[in-house]
Order: sequence, then structure tokens, then C-alpha cells
Amino acid sequence: MNKQNLIIYKFNLFYKILKELEENINFNIFEVSNETNLKNKISNFKNYLIITTTSLENINNQFILNNFPINFFKLIEKINIYFLKKSFNEKSEFIVGKYKIDLNSRVMSQNDKVLKLTEKETNIIMYLSKSTNAVKIDALQSDVWGYNPKLETHTVETHIYRLRKKIIKIFNDDKFIISKKNGYQIT
Repeated sequence: MNKQNLIIYKFNLFYKILKELEENINFNIFEVSNETNLKNKISNFKNYLIITTTSLENINNQFILNNFPINFFKLIEKINIYFLKKSFNEKSEFIVGKYKIDLNSRVMSQNDKVLKLTEKETNIIMYLSKSTNAVKIDALQSDVWGYNPKLETHTVETHIYRLRKKIIKIFNDDKFIISKKNGYQIT
């Protein structure tokens, strides 16, 4: 299991306590005493949390520890919950072209424009975005809907048509999902 990185900022006593317990709490512990070193340290990590006694401007991933005394086990629990939430949020968003898709809220966005998607529309976009070639209708029928590709249905075409209309209305983009002679593709 990969250890998460805890950066203790301007809090030497707390750093010493955690450093003694580092092997038992499954975190890498680092001490930083100024903002320049802090920015250098966080540039080296993707998975980190800064523990500080005061809020830092323009710095993400902070846990302000200013309410004492604190139960050590509750603190470790809060830190673990923070890392779980961060991981969940990172996995829920993905970029498709110039758009961001949030899988949790099923929202497609670009700048300040937002489009609410249905679950099926989200699945269509995800499926098409994973392919570099056009995806055949029967593949969408089978893999997105779970239908037998030999069934005669226009479900895929209808959903794609409606999805395109929504995207054109909100984003004025008629080239996001294109039709090719052998299927559909996201550009």
C-alpha cells in the first residue's frame, strides 16, 4: 500500500510526535518551516496533506489543527477520511476533449456552462471517449445497453441524437459526437 504524505507546516512539536509514530500510522511525515520550502515540497507530491495551525492562502490540501486538546485516534481518522474523499473526487472527474465530466453528479461542463446528463448519456460519452476509432452501433447496444446486437432497435441512434441536441444547445458544439459510416466517435 502506498503511504500518503503528511507535511507538517511550522508546527515542530507536532512533527516530532508524528515522526516517532511514523511507522505505526502509515504516513510519510515531512516538516517544512517556510512557504518557499512548502511549495517545493508539494510540487514533488500528488498525494499529500498539509497540517498547519493557520490557514495558508492559495495552497490546497490543508488541514487546520488549532483546536486542542485533540484525540490522536480521531485526528488519524480525520486524516484518513480526507485522503479517501480526495481519492474519490479525483476518480470521479475526467476530461473529454475540452469538457470535464463529473461522474458523481453526472455533469458535463466547460468554463461556466453546465449540462446535466442522464446516466445513459454519461455512459455513452465514457464509452465513446475510450475508443480512438468510431464505435459501431451494435457495440454500443451490447456494451452500454446490454442488448443483443442482433435486435432491431433505434435506441442508440435516438439517445445519440438527443445527446447531440443538448450539447449543441448548451455548448454550441455540433462536432463533439460525430457520425462516421461505421459508427460514432468523439472528436
